[in-house]
Parts: sequence; C-alpha cells; structure tokens
Amino acid sequence: MKTFILLTIIVLLTASPGFMQTQTLDEEKKDRVTQMIDEMDDKEKIGQLVMPATQDGDDGMPNEFTREMIQDYGVGSVIVYGERGAEEQAEYNNQLQAYAEDTRMNIPLFTTADLENGAAQRVPEDATTFPRQMGVGATQSSQAADTFAQIAGKEVNALGFNWSYSPVADVNSNPLNPVIGVRAFSEQTKLVSEMTGAQVTGYQKEGVLATAKHFPGHGDTETDSHYELDSVTYDREVLEETHLPPFQEAIDNGIDSIMTAHVIIEAIDPDLPATLSKDVLTGLLREDMDFDGLIVTDAMSMEAIEDNWGTGEAAVMSIQAGADIIMATGTPDEQLETYDALYDAYQSGELTEERVQESLERILMKKFDYDLFDDRYVDASEAEAFVGNDEHQDKAEQMGRDSITLVKNENVLPFDEHSEETTFVAGVTHVDDIADRIQQQSSGDVLSWEADSHDPTSEDIQAAVEQAEEADRILVPTFSFDELPDGQSELVQALKETGKPVAAVSLGLPYDVQNYPEVDAYLASYALDNWELANPTSINAAVDVVFGAQPGGQLPVTIADHYDFGHGLSYEPSDASDIENLVEQYERKDAFANEEAVRHLQTHLTAVHHYENEEAAEKVITHMEGFKDLLDEQEDNELISEVAYNDLQEQAEVLLEQWQ
Repeated sequence: MKTFILLTIIVLLTASPGFMQTQTLDEEKKDRVTQMIDEMDDKEKIGQLVMPATQDGDDGMPNEFTREMIQDYGVGSVIVYGERGAEEQAEYNNQLQAYAEDTRMNIPLFTTADLENGAAQRVPEDATTFPRQMGVGATQSSQAADTFAQIAGKEVNALGFNWSYSPVADVNSNPLNPVIGVRAFSEQTKLVSEMTGAQVTGYQKEGVLATAKHFPGHGDTETDSHYELDSVTYDREVLEETHLPPFQEAIDNGIDSIMTAHVIIEAIDPDLPATLSKDVLTGLLREDMDFDGLIVTDAMSMEAIEDNWGTGEAAVMSIQAGADIIMATGTPDEQLETYDALYDAYQSGELTEERVQESLERILMKKFDYDLFDDRYVDASEAEAFVGNDEHQDKAEQMGRDSITLVKNENVLPFDEHSEETTFVAGVTHVDDIADRIQQQSSGDVLSWEADSHDPTSEDIQAAVEQAEEADRILVPTFSFDELPDGQSELVQALKETGKPVAAVSLGLPYDVQNYPEVDAYLASYALDNWELANPTSINAAVDVVFGAQPGGQLPVTIADHYDFGHGLSYEPSDASDIENLVEQYERKDAFANEEAVRHLQTHLTAVHHYENEEAAEKVITHMEGFKDLLDEQEDNELISEVAYNDLQEQAEVLLEQWQ
C-alpha cells in the first residue's frame, strides 16, 4: 500500500505543470547546447576551454590582445586583473561582453576575478570590504558567512562579474602555511564546512557562480604553489576526514565550480599535482564525490606548474585529467601557448572529441543556467551608487567587530576614549591607517612609528622605544603570514619594558602572541593576507575594540600551548545595555535555538536598565538574579549554546557585584 501511495505521488508530481515546465526548459537548453556545439568549428570549441587574463590599453580598457583572444580565438571566459573605480569596472566588463557578442557564435563570456574579499579586490576605493575568511570564521556564525556572500555577490554582479573564486574551502591545519592562512575560515573541518556551504548558497542566489578552492585541499602545505610545487604526505583517512568534507558540503549545496590545487596529494596520486591528475579530478572529484559542475584550474603560470611541465603541456594534461577550463594567466605568449597546445592536441586526437564535448556541454549549460545569453550587460551608471552602499558597509562593519578576538587582557583594555592620554602606535605595516582611526576615537594625541621592513633591527627598535617615552599607552600591530620575524617580537618586548601599558594586535595570522606571550593585552584581527590586501573594515574594527567596542570573535584556530580553539574574551559590562548588546552579538552567532529565547532575555535586560536609570538597586538585583535563572532554564532546555551561556552568566555576575 505504501509503495502504491509513493508511486502515485511521484506520478502526480512529475505530471504537474511546474515539473513539466522545468523539464521542458532543461530539455530546450540541452537541445540548444547540442546545436551550438554542432555549429562550432574546432577553434571555437577550444576557445571555450581557455580563460586568458585580460590586458589593458593606455585608456585603462581591454587592449587589442584581449580583443583578439575573444574575437579571433573565441575564448569563453576571462579573468580580470587590476584596480578600477566601480563605474569604470562595469564599463570594462561590458566591453569584454561586447567583444564576445560581436563574434560568429555570439556566446557570452564568463567574467571572473579573484574576489575572495568581495568586489573590493577589484574596486578597493568603492566596494564594501569584509573580514577575511578567518575573521568570518571567528564570528562562529554561518549567518555572517551567508551575509558576506550575498553582499559580495550583489556587488560583483553589479560590476558585471558572473563568477567569483570564492569561498576558500581549505582547512588551515598547518599554522605555518604561507599562502592560505587567514584566507581559510578555520583549522576545524566542521566550521569550514558550515561556512563554505553558507557562502555557496549566498553567492549563487545572487546570480554569481561560487568556486570552492583549492581542491582537494591546500591547507596543510608548507610552501606557496605560486613559487614551487608542494606535496602533502598524509594518508587517505586524513584526506577524507579533514580536507574533503568542506568540498563535499559545497557540492551538496549545489556549487557550480571547483578550482584545483597545484599540490601533489600522495594518498591519491604520488606523481602529479591535483590539477594534472585524472585520479584526483575524475576519480575522486567526479566519480567518488559526484560533482558534475565546472572544474577550473588555478593559474597555470604559477611556478608549481610552469617550472615543471610548462603551460602548454600542463593545459593538455589538465583537460585530459578532467578539468573543463584552463586559467591561462601569464604573458600574452604564455596564454597563446596554452591555446595552441590544446588546439594541436585536439587536432592530433591527443584530446578526444568525447573529452572536449563533455566540457563544452558543462560550460554552455552553465551559461544558459545563469541567463548570460539574455543578460550579459550591466548598467555601469548605477554601479558606483550601489557598490559599497551604506547598508552594505554597516553590515560589514558589524561583522568586523564580531570577528575581532580579545585573546588576552590584563586590565589594560579598553583604552579610555575620553582620556587625554597620548597613544603611541608602533609596527611594521598599516601604522598610519591605525593611527588615523585612533585619532577619530581618542581625545588624546596620537604618535606613530613604522619600521622600514617586517623585521625591525635593534636600531629601529631603540628609535621606537625613545619615541614611546612621550606616550602614556602603546598599541603594537604585528604582522605575519607564516613565522613572525624576530624583530617584531623583540619590538613588543622592548616596548613592554618601558613600563607603559602595551596592547598588541595581530594584523595577519593570529598566532603572533606565541612569540610575545607576556604582553599585557592581545587581539587578533585576521585583517591582512599574505599579499597585504587593504582591509579597512577589520583594521578599523580592531581599533574600535581597543577603545571599548565589544569584541565578538572566538579563535577559529588553536594557538599552541597558549589558547584553545573557541577562546575569546568579552569586556565587563558597565550596565545592562552592554549585556543586551552581547545577547544581540550571540544571536548573530546563531547561539540561540529560536527568537523567543532572545526576546525573553532582552525583556529582562530592558527592565534592569530601566531600574539602573532610577538607581533602584534592589530591583536591579532582583531582575538580574531572574536573568541568571532564565539563562539556567534556557541551558536546561538546550535553547542557548554553552559558550553564550557561560559568558552571559559571567557578565551577569559582574553586574550584580557592582550593585550588591
């Protein structure tokens, strides 16, 4: 009987108008794709597999070489480099699409860029900047990851980009990894998976292809594949338990593209990097993990590939292995080498008709799925007003504060913003940006000093110490993307020996405090990656926290022998409204089972704050004790996370002591 009912439901569903319409549209797309491939010549077919990097003319627009690649070679996608204004970038991308429209086949382009940190990586003066991925991980909030991706998706779409190389799905299990670092959400597989899944959904609901990278994981490497080929030696079990789950989460959430890693995964293929390995791309990704979206390579001009195989040979090997699109970066000659090698291999039969047909079907279907044939252009005149608008900036700034992690505080922070004390900022990078933000926050003078390199000399440090004598309190921003240079830890120690209160903030990796554990206070901002791409949102948020904004971050990594994953301090409350703000912060972290639990806590705290204003001590105490009882009840009924429960109980106890 149950079987009959199930079959009846299936028949009714498949016979419904909606199902039939969807099926008809899919069949129409497939028919159009088949027809287009039949009409394409060999040159046009190979062009769809090649993604050159755009080149600019003196006017800042795509140059003649780029036009030739699109119109004469029929390339199907481009990766855009360089920084522009929002309107200029939209016009630039429209010009690329116009070149493609003015071809025999009139196939729209995939317009792509490195957009891990949103549109700001291409239009830094106009677009919204976000915490780096590790900063988002520090919020412990999949809601934050989704919001990031939705805003970034909206903004890059407004600029004419339809494909983003984000999210980074690597699990940063090696603290000294020189190329991933703060580009990864966390060292913990579960958190990376949650964040990755949320961002896939966020990007793609805004009409932008998401890309999980770098498959099957670049988080445990010791070298940078931009400069040399690396191998990872862990076994298959570690691969499957630690590094693959975020990619599987992305696949389960419907991701449309995955980028390969130029890394040898010895457990799968001890001879070839993933980009060139059929065992990895076809065997593992296509067959074992059931991925049928686009596989795009990382840049093939990276030395891990170019120095060992050459761009042309590697391109052929990668398509044979199962990749669909070759990212042909590098010089114009290198880009042409990639195209020519693929074309020659196709003519000789080294690349089979079947293999090329499979990739063409995937590429063209995705272009139909994203409606690029009918909607390839954007309104450049609207881009500047929309990109980086106030609503987007406000959400990003809140996310920034929620990411800053107060790791240590020996009664030094927050600095008093109303004090006329002089603040001294001493570091190796972005010192002026930090000093300018402090000047906005502080009533006192601000002095600054920046070393000439990331590794200050003893003479440099002595100069900083002498200048520190004029200050009352000191903030030291340190920066590392692998090991912290000795000069920076010596700088922190020397400034601490002045006897003045010293707080340090890591601008890059959060592990810096291992090298100066005796510092009075320490925050992690996760603001800068190994390329030090500008990130005013996170830098400003760090300064805001130094001067009293509530830090919301929890370490998404372990600082060995010092601080555990998930560690993060809060400032003590001055009144009930501070605790109410903390409740809101935990709500953004998904710490409550439902909205009703949040509302009950807020109602209690609103009453407390009312009695605080009336200086009705007994009523404040009674309602705060009731607040603590309510927290107990929520914990018993699993309505609140353990971290939120413990922190709010501690905050409540501090406030009670102030009134008792």
